[in-house]
Amino acid sequence: MDEIRGDEHRGDGHRGGGNHAEDSRGGEIRGDRTRDDGHDDAGIHGRAEGTAPVPLSVLDLMTVGKGRTSTQALRTGVDLARLAERRGFHRYWVAEHHSMPGVASSSPAVILAHLAAHTERIRLGSGGVMLPNHAPLVIAEQFGTLEAMAPGRVDLGLGRAPGTDGATAAALRRSDRLNEGADDFPQQLAELTRFLDDDFPDGHPYARIHAVPGPVQATADGGVQSPGRPPVWLLGSSGFSARLAGVLGLPFAFAHHFSAQNTIPALDLYRDSFRPSAVLDAPYALIGVAALAADDEREARRQVLSGALSMVRLRTGRPGLVPTPEEAEAYDYSPMEREFVDSWLTNIVHGTADQVRTGLDDLAKRTGADELMITANAHGGEARMRSYELIADAYGLPTL
Repeated sequence: MDEIRGDEHRGDGHRGGGNHAEDSRGGEIRGDRTRDDGHDDAGIHGRAEGTAPVPLSVLDLMTVGKGRTSTQALRTGVDLARLAERRGFHRYWVAEHHSMPGVASSSPAVILAHLAAHTERIRLGSGGVMLPNHAPLVIAEQFGTLEAMAPGRVDLGLGRAPGTDGATAAALRRSDRLNEGADDFPQQLAELTRFLDDDFPDGHPYARIHAVPGPVQATADGGVQSPGRPPVWLLGSSGFSARLAGVLGLPFAFAHHFSAQNTIPALDLYRDSFRPSAVLDAPYALIGVAALAADDEREARRQVLSGALSMVRLRTGRPGLVPTPEEAEAYDYSPMEREFVDSWLTNIVHGTADQVRTGLDDLAKRTGADELMITANAHGGEARMRSYELIADAYGLPTL
């Protein structure tokens, strides 16, 4: 979950100055520009609703369960986005994954366009787009289009992992030099930011190339295009993006839901590295949290066990559809698999609504996170929808 740029916005098409940092190749990376469309901090800061300790948001992996189709998963996504909007969740993000039968989110930009057509207020974004998988110009065009569809409510979260296995990453990138993409992340980020802001310096090979929709339209004869563009977030599960986000003064999103042991060190690194920018005066960090509430503890346990078995299969090279709770309960776990499941479940906040609320409160206090982004991995959409409703009720979130 990522963001970039540090110079102040100019509405006259000229290139601005500001807080700059250099990547390892000497290229310039900046934090996001400030907006002139009335949106505070480009929508970065959320507002805690009800009795929630911090703003609550949603990360949807668009999971596909056994006996279900991707069509059903995507329709559930629309229903869940509407529910999140109605109940006062701040933002709704989808993540890029590939070659995983149980995850239908290979194309975040396509999904976000669909969600934009079915919502009105909630922020929509990528958590994230895996930058090394794509040409920066393509991402700038896609998210410029999304910004034009839903002005002022699109987030561009960027990650540096492939979101899949090595062979699939090689097919996506048309290269078997996978480390090259990750190592070049700062340079790719700088290039993407230049395309988003349409401000390559004179003499640069891309100075005459423009991402459209984008700021160039405001400078054309008769142009009235809004200069606003999606804020960039940096996503991470280790220290690399945490440090980079801090140096650039960008918001940072950490994948606590699958890298819990690294959460506090990464957040500490982000805060220690942070330099104020035109985007943020102080650090802003959200964490992805696996959480599922049900009407009783046993049902919650049954639902999260489905996701745990799905992860066992993924980690052992057998990705598939998310199993049913019945299959997960009946599965004959090896000692090693049982150890993994037990460890995995300790990092999932689950139980009744009150138990989940207590767990989320404790996590917010322990990590100092500025926002919690909740993901619920279960077999069916009904269980996931019920979970978010119960959490909203537990915190007294509004019905908008």
